[in-house]
Amino acid sequence: MTSRERMLTAIAGGEPDHVPLCSWAFGFQAPPHLRWSEGGREVRYWYSTRLEHIHKLPEPWDVTQDFQRAERWLSLGVDDVLDVSVPWAIDPRVKVRDWQQAAGHGRPYTLIGREYTTPAGPLPHIVRRDEERAAPGWVVQPDVVQLIEDYNIPRGERHILSGPEDLPKLRYLLAGPSADQAAAYRERIRLVRQFADREGVLAQAWSAFGMDGIVWLMGVERAVLAAMEEPDFFAEAINLQADFDRKRTELALDVGGVDLVVQRGWYSSTDFWSPTLFRRFILPSLKSLVEMAHQAGAKFAYTMTTGLMPLMDLLAEAGIDLLYYIDPVQDRVDLREAKRKLAGRFALAGGINSGVTLASGTADEVHQGVTRAVEVLGPSGFILSPVDALFPDTPWENVQAMIDAWRETWPKD
Repeated sequence: MTSRERMLTAIAGGEPDHVPLCSWAFGFQAPPHLRWSEGGREVRYWYSTRLEHIHKLPEPWDVTQDFQRAERWLSLGVDDVLDVSVPWAIDPRVKVRDWQQAAGHGRPYTLIGREYTTPAGPLPHIVRRDEERAAPGWVVQPDVVQLIEDYNIPRGERHILSGPEDLPKLRYLLAGPSADQAAAYRERIRLVRQFADREGVLAQAWSAFGMDGIVWLMGVERAVLAAMEEPDFFAEAINLQADFDRKRTELALDVGGVDLVVQRGWYSSTDFWSPTLFRRFILPSLKSLVEMAHQAGAKFAYTMTTGLMPLMDLLAEAGIDLLYYIDPVQDRVDLREAKRKLAGRFALAGGINSGVTLASGTADEVHQGVTRAVEVLGPSGFILSPVDALFPDTPWENVQAMIDAWRETWPKD
């Protein structure tokens, strides 16, 4: 089987030649023998183009680096996925002004702001600048306020969506891809499909933010309180986000060339929302996107790394094909109970924790974690994956131990 065939078989609930192993790279520091050089610069840290619209990377990374990374994983017999992030635009009538205000007057931090002048009025967005220097390989805070950015959530002074009065203005910032963006996306997909067909690699498009988008726009506390205390306002925000996701998913499916479309759900778990709120505010748009993907002949993946068990039935009701990720450490999931409750309704990726087991565990602990995950969750409908990525502080020795242990789980001839 090619890597793509293996992954698709697992996602469909079948049993491939062996359980796939696929690791997302989020600044992973590759060992010297897997690195390459570009323009006199050694490429030490690996990323993915799924990050390009939501994070500022400390060094250049594009689709050609994705190809280099995939080739190196494949050379080890490990699987990989080519990620494509679908772009968006703001209405061309919107004017943007950036500013910053130095610390002072009892405020120990610099403020950075961006004001959008929209046809419906001005809309400010203000966050605190992080003065800490990021360690090598980690993403960094942008110099200007980006509409979508994880850094904004804990540092927000004035989130872009603070109340109902902001909704008419925000609509101008959440437009579908422009004609130029759509053309660039089509060209990228052409390159991705060309490489994916030649090397036998899976390709997936990240086209929907879901509740992650709401939290980026509102902040955690404001979003949760609005859901409970201002349900009409929150429902309107959800509808705006759903329309935004639909536009980008339509482009991904119209262009084609990908095997899956993916919706983010890191901020949609029971860490934030009850199953009742999930059913009311998340499930309807999720169902709609899943149906769109299936009608276009694509699979649909959802990403949520904690709070799985109380939401498993709702995810199955949505019709998803794959969940990234199940974590026995971070989420304290009993893998046998999860397998029993899942009953083959959708495929799972995960099984091995990256933040603890791979980051600081012994080789024996890594071996035990891999063996248990494959024995319990495999051999069908399961993709072994570190939850939820390999990071700059993930030691290569433990990644190698994971690969070695994984190889031992392959069926014997």
